[in-house]
Amino acid sequence: MTVNGTVLEARSLTRTYQKGPQEVIGLRDFNLQVDPGQMVAIRGRSGSGKTTLLNLLGGLDRPTSGQVLIEGDDLSEMEDDQLVEVRRVKVGFIFQSFGLIPILSALENVQVPLRLTRTDTTERDRRARALLELVGLGHRADHRPHELSGGEQQRVAIARALANKPRLLLADEPTGQLDSRTGLTIIELIHTLVRTENVSVIIATHDPAPLSVADRVIELRDGQIVA
Repeated sequence: MTVNGTVLEARSLTRTYQKGPQEVIGLRDFNLQVDPGQMVAIRGRSGSGKTTLLNLLGGLDRPTSGQVLIEGDDLSEMEDDQLVEVRRVKVGFIFQSFGLIPILSALENVQVPLRLTRTDTTERDRRARALLELVGLGHRADHRPHELSGGEQQRVAIARALANKPRLLLADEPTGQLDSRTGLTIIELIHTLVRTENVSVIIATHDPAPLSVADRVIELRDGQIVA
């Protein structure tokens, strides 16, 4: 359940790494609040801390200090199996590399998260087909990833990320492997889904396209907010 309408809250997030005798700061004292249906773009150069941030927000990594709360639940207080459940149900991930399973069809790829939550076979098929229609690929359901263009593969990845009706989507450079025109189409699709699915989205990007449609733009430099 959301707290005061907030889907995600980051409080004083800091992540440090040990590199030999030297301590490297990946993220320092980061604060963020994201409400339902909000799209936030995180911009910054390589090494600015964008991926570190998304890993912390999605429970893929634990902060050195600070908190991440999703719908009021503190990830730092969770055991590993509880974090897995959060990632399966409440958070959807979209990656630059698409991350589709090569031997599975588009439909089967979208069904993977539904299998993990033991969704009934009939409902699993219905939901996956509906999502492929939503992203404009209903007619490509039986095609494997190598038979799809880069833009189509990313659309399948987006449909898969939405499979379990997450409250939050985390997208790490979702247009990084696409040409500018296809990338813009993908960003417009994500922006539409924010409204129609009432899902909150955080996009880490070098691409200027998301900046024009995001509700908020945050710039990171050396692990800190600068704008």
